[in-house]
Parts: sequence; C-alpha cells; structure tokens
Amino acid sequence: MNTVTIRANMADSESLETITEHERILQEIESTDTACVGPTLRSVYDDQPNAHKRFMEKLDARIRNHDREIEKMCNFHHQGFVDAITELLKVRADAEKLMGQVSDTNRRLQDAGREVTAQTEEVIRCRIQQRNMATTVEKLQLCIPVLEMYSKLKEQLESKSTALYQQAQQHRTFNSAVQKQVTLSCAKPLYGLNGRTPLHHNGLSTEAADDEEMDEEVLTVQDLVDFSPVYRCLHIYTVLGDRETFENYYRKQRKKQARLVLQPQSNMHETVEGYRKYFNQIVGFFVVEDHILHATQGLVTRAFTDELWNMALSKIIAVLRTHSSYCNDPDLVLELKNLIVIFADTLQGYGFPVNRLFDLLFEVRDQYNETLLKKWALVFRDIFEQDNYSPIPVENEEEYKAVISRFPFHDAEIEKQQFPKKLPMSQSVPQIYSQVKEFIYASLKFSESLHRSSTEIDDMLRKSTNLLLTRTLSSCLQNLIKKPHIGLTELVQIIINTTHLEHACKYLEDFITNITNVSPETVHTTRLYGLSTFKDARHAAEGEIYTKLNQKIDEFIQLADYEWGMAESDGRASGYLMDLINFLRSTFQVFTHLPGKVAQTACMSACKHLATSLMQMLLDTELKQISMGKFFASSEPVPGFQGDTLQLAFIDLRQLLDLFMVWDWSTYLADYGQPTSKYLRVNPSTALALLEKVNRGMKDTSKKNIIFSQFRKNDRDKQKLIETVVKQLRSLVNGMSQHS
Repeated sequence: MNTVTIRANMADSESLETITEHERILQEIESTDTACVGPTLRSVYDDQPNAHKRFMEKLDARIRNHDREIEKMCNFHHQGFVDAITELLKVRADAEKLMGQVSDTNRRLQDAGREVTAQTEEVIRCRIQQRNMATTVEKLQLCIPVLEMYSKLKEQLESKSTALYQQAQQHRTFNSAVQKQVTLSCAKPLYGLNGRTPLHHNGLSTEAADDEEMDEEVLTVQDLVDFSPVYRCLHIYTVLGDRETFENYYRKQRKKQARLVLQPQSNMHETVEGYRKYFNQIVGFFVVEDHILHATQGLVTRAFTDELWNMALSKIIAVLRTHSSYCNDPDLVLELKNLIVIFADTLQGYGFPVNRLFDLLFEVRDQYNETLLKKWALVFRDIFEQDNYSPIPVENEEEYKAVISRFPFHDAEIEKQQFPKKLPMSQSVPQIYSQVKEFIYASLKFSESLHRSSTEIDDMLRKSTNLLLTRTLSSCLQNLIKKPHIGLTELVQIIINTTHLEHACKYLEDFITNITNVSPETVHTTRLYGLSTFKDARHAAEGEIYTKLNQKIDEFIQLADYEWGMAESDGRASGYLMDLINFLRSTFQVFTHLPGKVAQTACMSACKHLATSLMQMLLDTELKQISMGKFFASSEPVPGFQGDTLQLAFIDLRQLLDLFMVWDWSTYLADYGQPTSKYLRVNPSTALALLEKVNRGMKDTSKKNIIFSQFRKNDRDKQKLIETVVKQLRSLVNGMSQHS
C-alpha cells in the first residue's frame, strides 16, 4: 500500500513538474523571437517519452484561448471601425473642396509674387552698378598721379630725350647681334613668337619672307612683337620706386600663361599639325622670355627663366610621352621625331638645355619601331598569302637578272642551264628580302639628325632588324606553317625558301655596313639573328611534314577492309596499300628537292609509322581470327624503296611475318634470347597474340570443313603443335614479367 502511494505521489509530482515546464515553454514561445524557438521545442522532445503529446494538448488549449480573446476584441471594436469609415467617407467631399481652394490660393499668390520678384532683382542690379561705379571712381582717383606722369613721359619720348629711348636702342642693337648669331649657328627653322607662325632659319615668318627678299632686312624679335607696353609699365613702376611690385606681378602672370601654353589639345596626337601648333606656341613663349631677359635688365632673371624652362620641360616630356603612345602610324611618329629635333635645336640656340628631349627621343624610337613591326607584319602576311609556293620560272636573261637584282642568288649549275628554267625558291623569297631592306631604310630615317655616332646608329639598325627577324617574321612563318591549307608540297617549298633566306643574312649584314660605314669586326657590334629565325622555321616545317605524312598514311590505313578469315591469298596486295605506295612514291619524288638529311628523315619516319600501323592492325583486339594465306599479301608492305636503311624500318614486321610464313617455331624457341637469333626482333607477347588469332581461325575453319593448304596432313597434329607453341610462348611471357 505504501509503495502504491509513493508511486502515485511521484507520478503526481512528475505531472506537476511537466505542467510547470510546459507552461514555461509556452510563455517563452509567446515572448521570444521565432528564430529562437527551435532550441525551446527541442527540450520538449528531450523530456519524458509522452511529454510532447501533453505539450501539444496544452498548446492547442492555449491557441483556442487566444482565438477566443481575439474574437472578443474584434467584436468590441467592430462598431467603432464601421463608424470611423462612415465619418471618413463624409469628410472626403469636404477635403476635395478644400484642395481646390488651396490650389486657387497658391496660384493667386504666385501671380502676386512675380512682380515682387522682378522688382527685387532690379534693386539688386542697381546696387551692383552703384557699387561698381564707386569702386571705379576710387581706382581712377588713385591712377591720376600715374596718368599725369605718363603724359609727361609721352612728351619726353616724342622729343627723344629720355633713358628709355636710349635703352631701347641698346637692346635693339644687342638683339640684332644675337639674331645674327642664331642665324649662323642654327640651320633649322625657328617658330613664330605668336606660337603659331613657323619662322625660317633667319628668324622670319612665312609672311615676312617676301619682304625680306625685297630689302634683305633682318627682322629682330622686337620687329615681330610689340614690347612697348612692357617697357612703359616697367619704366613707370621704376620712376615710382615700386619696380619690385611690377617684377613680381610680371613673373606671376607669365607662370600662369606658361601653364596655359603647355596645356595640349586632347586630339593633338591625331595629326602632325596638332604637334606643330603645340611646339610653336611653346617656342614663341620662351623666345619672348629670352628677349625680356636680355632687354630689361632685371625684369626676369636667368634663374627665373631656367626655373620656368625646367617646369615646362617636365610637362612637355610628360605630354609627349602620353600622346606618342597613342600613335599607330609610323609616318606620324617619324614626323613627331622631326618636330622634336627642330624644337630642341631651336631652343638650344637660345641657351635652354635640351638633353632630356633627346633622351625622350629614345622612347619615341621604341614606339616608332613597334609601329614599324606591326606594319611589316601585315606586309609579310600578305606576301605569304599571295605566294604560289612553286619555283620561280624565268623565260629569258632579263627575267633572270630581274630576280637576282632583288635577291642575292648564285648557283653555278642553274646558271649553266638553258632558258626557260626555274629557280628553286618561290616568289615570296625576293619579296621578303626586299621588304627587310625597306624596313632597314625606314628604321634609318628615325636615326637622322639625332646627333649620334655611326656606331650607335649601326647598333640601332641591327637591333631593330633583329626584332623584325626574330619576332615579326618568325611569328608569321610559324603561323603560316600551322595553317591547315598548307600541304606537303607547300611545306617542302617553305623549307627551301627558309634555306635561301638564311644564306642571304650575310648580305643583310653587308647592307647595314654599307649604310653606316661601321665594320662588322668592330667591338660590340650587334650581329643579326636571322640564322636562328630561319632555322627554327625550317625545323617547324620539317616537323609538320612528318606529322602530315603520318596523318596521310593513317588515312590510307583506315581504308583497309581485310577478310582476315580467307583461306588463301590471291597473290595481290590490297587496293588501299597500292594507293598508299603510289602516294609515297610521288611524295618522295618531291622530297628530292629537300636537303639530304631532311628527305631521309621524312622517308624513314613514314616507313616506321607505316610498319607500326600495320603491326597494330595485326594486333588489334577487334581482330579475333586470321588465316595463314593473308600474310603473304602483307609480306612486302612498301616495295620500291632501295637500300637497307629503309628496310630496317620494317624489320620487326618482316621477322614476325617470316616466322609465321615459314612456321619456324622450333628455331625461334631454341634461339630465343641469343644475339644471333634469326627472329631477334620478334617479341614473345606479339607472337603469342598473333598465334592465338591463327589458332582461333583454324578452329573456326575446321568447323566449317574448310581445309587449309598448309595443313592438309594430319590437322589434329598441327592443332596440337600450335597449342604446344602457345604454352611455351606463355611461359616465356610469364618469365619476362617476373624478371621485370
């Protein structure tokens, strides 16, 4: 009895705890975020076994309770909601009327405000005018003493009695001497002081040239530019004792003007005129500054002009470096180089340092070479596309001389031949050689007027020519060789062409030497790398020949349709094999024009590939059986080749076929592993695979009651012999695998 009571009390206690826990969980669910409900609900299932059912009952009861409360609340507020909607509908009509009244009031207010706004703007304008007038009167009163002084100075000038006139005369004499010195020392044309008009080497503009021819009067800087306002202001401030103020003002303004002059147009790089206008305005600015430096005695100093020039030079170099990078036309880059040289020589004549400009020309030279390489890449591509890849025919002496005048070709045997005759290279060879020379001429144009030694120019030409040969021409040749429409005949001609171009490299060396007069034996002379370029192209063409030749052999092999189970051969080779032989014969005739080693390598490669393909055909896993008669047709796969060298390519296949044709298994097994073995090249695995196919063929033939010509006596003995040989071959193969 006590035990039952205790258990009942324990059950009641557990039930009470469960109810309390469920109440806590429900309160937690109602009061916390939904994202945290998961751990709370998990605790229900982690409790007593049936606790979740009681929790669900508790949860349903709580939901029904909330539903009743919601329903009571809705019933309580329903009537108030209906009344509010009714009142809102009544107000809507009044709101529409009010909106119309507000709009009308706003319109009338705007109309009334326009007049006020206009009057306000008029008042503001009048006040600005009044303030400006007061400021003007104040400034004019300050200028009255200066104007009075100017009047007196003007009278003195008219009577030629002041120091300003004498000073101006001295400056005129000095500048005339400077101009003559520049004329004698600088053969390059100068630029107009206005920054737009080009000057001749004697300092005259184009418009003034005609006048100069008439009276031969040398015009100085002050004849072209009116400096009197500067002189007057300087004199006025000097008399007033405030010269420093004017000097500071002048220098500040000229710095601002220099920044404007140095600002290029955004499209300056598109035309030569854009660069010319930019250089003209800079030259004009600094020629004026040079005149002011020598004519005013202190308005500007050499330190100021040098500072101004260094600032300008940095800006000029940055501008030219940026805009020249946009140029893709080599002619435009060359024109830019000429303008930079003239610009540098002109300012150097006025005493400004220009070494950094000549250093910039080396960067422009690299840009020029890049544009040339791109242009010549297109030229080479067009030459290769238009070539017929056939030897050049010459009908008479004139045509022969026309070819050798463009390309250095000498062959005593061909010269002895009668016309008409053919030269070994195709028409692209003399065209390529001529274009390389044209490239050298184009590269030489940039080296002119750079004040460089012959050795430096020679080095520039050789480096740029090396880039043309090793990068541009080499890339064009490699792309040509990989094109799918280039066949074996074209590849053979490409090899011949590159051989002749390689021999012509020494003539390109002599061509550059004749231009620069620098001996190739001179120390540090750069050599041309054309030899490696044409060798690499020739090796690539040779490899492509081997690949295409093997691909062609594979195409013929794929046409094979053997009846492997036939009893006897008809004594004739298969049709596809005869076609392949004819193809190889015609191809090898073309190879006679190749260098000896190339032709031999191509022939050997083709024969080895053919032997390998035929061997793979015999060992094909899809071939389940084979008769003895078919081996006779395959005993000489490529007849017609002379010499033991080509026959060695088929030695593996021939020894295998001889073993099966003679059925000389006793000799093979007895001499296996001996250096003097007759069947040294026959692998036991290969012989085993092929013999098993023959065995299956004999079994199938026996079932069909077809008697082999080789096994007309005692077929069962022959069958047992084959099985014995198969066992011995398997033993050899297993021994080889264990040994390895």
